[in-house]
Amino acid sequence: MFPVNRRTLGVFALGAACVLALAGCGASADSKAATATDGKSGGTLVMAAVPAENSTDLQASYAAVIKLLEKETGKKITFQKATNYAAVIEGQRSGKIQIAAYGPFSYVQAKSSGVKATPVAAGVETKGAKPGYRSYGIVKTGSPIKDLKGFKGKKVCFVDPNSTSGYLYPRAGLMQAGVDVEKGITPVMAGGHDASVLAVKSGQCEAGFAYDTMVDKQLIEKGQLKKGEITTVWKSAVIPGSPVAISDDLDAGLKQKIARAFQTMANLDYLKAHGFCSGSGKCEVDDAGDWGFAKVDDTDYDGVRKVCAVTKDKQCVKS
Repeated sequence: MFPVNRRTLGVFALGAACVLALAGCGASADSKAATATDGKSGGTLVMAAVPAENSTDLQASYAAVIKLLEKETGKKITFQKATNYAAVIEGQRSGKIQIAAYGPFSYVQAKSSGVKATPVAAGVETKGAKPGYRSYGIVKTGSPIKDLKGFKGKKVCFVDPNSTSGYLYPRAGLMQAGVDVEKGITPVMAGGHDASVLAVKSGQCEAGFAYDTMVDKQLIEKGQLKKGEITTVWKSAVIPGSPVAISDDLDAGLKQKIARAFQTMANLDYLKAHGFCSGSGKCEVDDAGDWGFAKVDDTDYDGVRKVCAVTKDKQCVKS
């Protein structure tokens, strides 16, 4: 499940500027120190997450997990802020990021563009649950739009061209509903799942898309949305959970430690019981409000690849 200044058209153009900050020009000292870290020598591991919402505290959401990873690996973990999906993809591809929290689509796109990394875990809302969520098609309550067919001719908010639930699955849904995604709507890249929902609420967009928890829980808990203000008119098929991928060139023993930490310890029960959340206020494992993580592997994302094949979206093959 993740983050964002979402550009209407030039995600990769703007992303390129952000990529420079991660992949060379302007990179932090910690980022440079992490390059080619192999687990056998000293060094810093860099973790980053694709933006799931316009949040200034994305790093804080992973604070407890970072403490856990530092204890289990003996490494310093630096969280690299990224303003868009493309920056995280390029950062891991270039070796500047070793641990990346992707969305399902951005993970598939990362792999297809040459990122050598392995997914080890994905967020789950409750203990024992399987990783997965849905995309919602939403309108402001009272809107005459009742289904995706009604999105035709409307100003529609998406999240980001690299977002699974905020773009890829919605695109497939619109196509199946007979809506011409290229010419039949006015698309807006909102800047985040929260921004998409709030733009629909305010009337800036007549319809939009966001992942389920953002609509049903997160914005309501934050007081930014009241129950009943937004109506869900479409739900996607279940999307595989947002994965954490570890760079393949890390030392095998180090990769095992990171994978084990995510799969068995990075959950609210363990973090609270072992003091990783003490004094930090609200205990979190990520920015999606999840309970913890569950094991995944690459084949779990074949469904996303199939949606790519159906939509033939250019971002599916972007290198």
